[in-house]
Amino acid sequence: MHPPFFAPERWPIVEAQRSLIADVESAIASGSPDRRIETLRRVTDLFMVNVERYSEAQVEVFGDVISRLADHIEVKAREELANRLAPVANAPLHVVRALARDEAIGVAAPVLTHSPRLSDDDLLASAAGDDQDRLFAISKRASISEAISDVLVERGDQEVVRSVARNEGARFSDNGFGKLVERSSGDDELAVSVGLRKDIPRDHFRALISKASETVFKRIAAGDPAVAAEVNRVLFDLTGHNVKESKPVVRDYAAAQAAFDELKQSGRPIEEAVQAFAQTGKFEETVVVLANLCRLPVEAVEHILSERQADGDLVLLLIKAADMSWPTAKLILDMRGTQSRSAIETARTHFERLQTTTAQRVVRFYQVRHASSERG
Repeated sequence: MHPPFFAPERWPIVEAQRSLIADVESAIASGSPDRRIETLRRVTDLFMVNVERYSEAQVEVFGDVISRLADHIEVKAREELANRLAPVANAPLHVVRALARDEAIGVAAPVLTHSPRLSDDDLLASAAGDDQDRLFAISKRASISEAISDVLVERGDQEVVRSVARNEGARFSDNGFGKLVERSSGDDELAVSVGLRKDIPRDHFRALISKASETVFKRIAAGDPAVAAEVNRVLFDLTGHNVKESKPVVRDYAAAQAAFDELKQSGRPIEEAVQAFAQTGKFEETVVVLANLCRLPVEAVEHILSERQADGDLVLLLIKAADMSWPTAKLILDMRGTQSRSAIETARTHFERLQTTTAQRVVRFYQVRHASSERG
């Protein structure tokens, strides 16, 4: 076990300076690891005493000495050095960079997490590989730029992504937030961390809520009153809360309802019938099937399917809540009106990511709200 660092107040700097150069040369020449470690401690102590007063040139002189002594010493001693230099604002740059590249994560991690000397380029170089330990160390920095967070979200495993999502000092690009939401699917812990971020754009928050599990929904809503209010606003948006404000064309659904009742009694597959309805443009029949399967008012489903300005995700949500497939969803979207190929592909992506249980939960939210408004 190595002796403790020399306490600066018990080691006069003038005396240290007088003997230090000779000690460094002697330690290097001796080839003794213990002698090198002891001398390295003395040099580091001397550096730390007046660290704020040194010029950049003086810092580099210390850095050259530290580098010479640090070569070929054991991992534990390099870890000790890394922990001492990591928080120092003007630590020798080439020493810090060498420590960040060290093969031992115990040496690299302190500077990757804490050193203010490392630039984005330095961090990107350390994150270039697939070393998850290094990515995790970077994810805990006090401040993380969009460029770095994009790499962490793209290359990191779930532990790394959870760490950077929890980090209030991390900033994310729009693409970074999109990737966070995507990777939150099926990971409740990550979804909660992303949903509680104060800087998450509303469109990404909406996408997160639309795919979140019941557990995530409750934890996000309970985490912050302001967030809870935003969750409710998103759910209102997703369930067509402006239905009463619109004045749709009056339609007669009696025949369509009779056709649905007959379909149920016949035992024929309902989804096949819906596909036939949508393919032949039978709007009322399609509306009635979705309204019955989702237990929603026919007027609400009509509003969602007929309004051109209505969010297409609401249509997808109803179809998913009815536990139907993408081919059925596409036929219904086609019935609503011509859409570009890119819009269809985007809709397919959203539909496949949307969980049936989530869609059904949002629909239940609307059912409860509608029942309350009816009683009022």
